[in-house]
Amino acid sequence: SGTMGYAAASANDVVPQSGGQAQLGVNIGAPLYDSGRIASLTGWRTSLSEAARQGQLTAQDQVALQTVSLALERSRYRQQARVYQQFARKMACLVDVLDQIVKADRGRASELVQARKTLAQAELSQSQSISQVRQAETRLKRFIGDGMPSSEGMTALLLDVPALPEMEAQAARASEIAQLDAQAKALESYSRAAVAAQKPQLNWVLTGSKAGGGNRQGTLLAGISFSMPLLNEAADYGIDAAKKRAEAARLQSKDALEARKSRIAEVHEQAASSFDRARQTSAIVRDSNQVRNFTLQQWQQLARRSLFDVMSAETEHYNLRVSYINALHDGQQASALLRSLGLGISAWLE
Repeated sequence: SGTMGYAAASANDVVPQSGGQAQLGVNIGAPLYDSGRIASLTGWRTSLSEAARQGQLTAQDQVALQTVSLALERSRYRQQARVYQQFARKMACLVDVLDQIVKADRGRASELVQARKTLAQAELSQSQSISQVRQAETRLKRFIGDGMPSSEGMTALLLDVPALPEMEAQAARASEIAQLDAQAKALESYSRAAVAAQKPQLNWVLTGSKAGGGNRQGTLLAGISFSMPLLNEAADYGIDAAKKRAEAARLQSKDALEARKSRIAEVHEQAASSFDRARQTSAIVRDSNQVRNFTLQQWQQLARRSLFDVMSAETEHYNLRVSYINALHDGQQASALLRSLGLGISAWLE
């Protein structure tokens, strides 16, 4: 530190002195022993930094999960639109055939009306699916920009369900849990620093000053300083509050881990159930395809089935195909969420 100005001094029987004066002072000190206060404060800030880093990783993984989920949702509705398009083409062919039949036999006009109604329903479902595709793409653009990738091959991803014990073990290493652990550790360090602040503090000091001008005084002090609070009742409340915050943070971390494991078990069951439903539906679709082919053949060649039987078989078959698509994509999205609850979907993407 330094000062510069005008100084004057006078006293009885002493010659007065006055004039410009400059003074330079140096004060240097460092702790020798602080009961661990500085180390605890350093640990507090280090843990807060780690908590912030883990929070960033959690946010990144949430963005990755939303991106994957939207990509799967886009694939789901594109597959549905393709199925409904095939259904509409099949109904359009049936309408053309019936239109020719009705010209020769007006008594079958009701069948033509029914076929046209089913065609309109198929076209409506197709339009709705295409609209859902556009909505999914609009939301997806927020994360990936305008370059929309192809959805081909999406049905071959995330078809496996990781083992439940493995996912529960990974939950403890999730970034969200690591963030809560770091926050708890930071509060524990802060509480230790608050306790250490009330214990003896030992520092070494070196102080010197030199004046120039009218009064050329100089001082020098080198030694050790000691301090310790003898009575500070307010500090006890602060220490108690710090300890309770640290304990609450530890309990919050444990609760979050248990909740995460419970959620993992729930999502694991959902994923397994969805894929099992998809496998069963796939087998039913194969049987349904045979039924509709036989029904159409009996109606065309043997006249042993009515048009309503044909349309019912066609509708059932294409609805089953849509159910298979939904079950498959439900399982994929549950599988993605399951990985996100473990080490994170970002680890799988890498």
